[in-house]
Amino acid sequence: MARAYASAIIQAPIEVVWPYMRDFNGLPRFHAGVARSEIEDGLDADVVGCVRSFHLADGTHVRERLLMLDDARFTLAYNFEKPCFPVKNYLSTVRLYPVTRDDTTFCEWEATFDEAPGDEGKYVDIVSNGVFAAGWRSLRAQIERDRPTKPAGVPRWKAWAPNKVWTSAIIHGAVEDVWARMRDFAGMGDWHPDITRMHMLDGARSDKVSGVRDFLFGDGHLNEELLHLDDLQRSFSYRITKCAMPWMNYVSGPRLWPITETGETFAVWTGDWVAAPQDDLILIPNTEANVYQKAFETLNSRYFAGDA
Repeated sequence: MARAYASAIIQAPIEVVWPYMRDFNGLPRFHAGVARSEIEDGLDADVVGCVRSFHLADGTHVRERLLMLDDARFTLAYNFEKPCFPVKNYLSTVRLYPVTRDDTTFCEWEATFDEAPGDEGKYVDIVSNGVFAAGWRSLRAQIERDRPTKPAGVPRWKAWAPNKVWTSAIIHGAVEDVWARMRDFAGMGDWHPDITRMHMLDGARSDKVSGVRDFLFGDGHLNEELLHLDDLQRSFSYRITKCAMPWMNYVSGPRLWPITETGETFAVWTGDWVAAPQDDLILIPNTEANVYQKAFETLNSRYFAGDA
């Protein structure tokens, strides 16, 4: 199965970008490759199961069915009912994520499909670059022309935030290089200024799931157990097993995505735990600013500043 993919950063809040993408009939508004479009049977464009019938700039007729629309997680998915390429089992997904560090938006567009023998790679390039990457460029240009404002009073996470702390940033290095730094579970002491004496207990490897790292964070002494390590999605998670802070069941971890347009990295770090509400008033902003975001900023300044 082939996979096409393109991602980009759009310099606008996710609340501004998402309305353009969730409009399943809105491609002609911003995508230079689409001439006109209509939703069949008079349905609204946010009715899951509706079909958009549209013509490309060269006259090609395409039909696509909306399979999933998620306003809580800024995601939609669709398939081909009448393809514009000779591929089968086409499934495409659009996902948006807020960049909390500067209130911009990370956008990814991907599709999986089967190519005919002899076409291997042909339509991966066409879809990745001619459809998806071109779409992000066109959308960015349209938003710059429209200059829409961020709607007031609209909650970012309509079904609560995905995690107690959900924070993200752009790291100015290739995702493979950033991941090589971050996947070393005992290496955070090299790139977080408040962490010292970090090492794995009992001589465990730093890529051993169930291994425990021991370290000082300022004056605090912590142990954390590696719960998962994923080289496919470039993510890991861990839980605190020893800490003096007033929280329980602390689970945290980062995940990385490639920004194909610039060769940089989109990084998310999340955390969940149980604590008293009055303690969370301190724990939540302190963890976001002084643990997760400080880690991203140090990675940028120490290893990738020259790539910016």
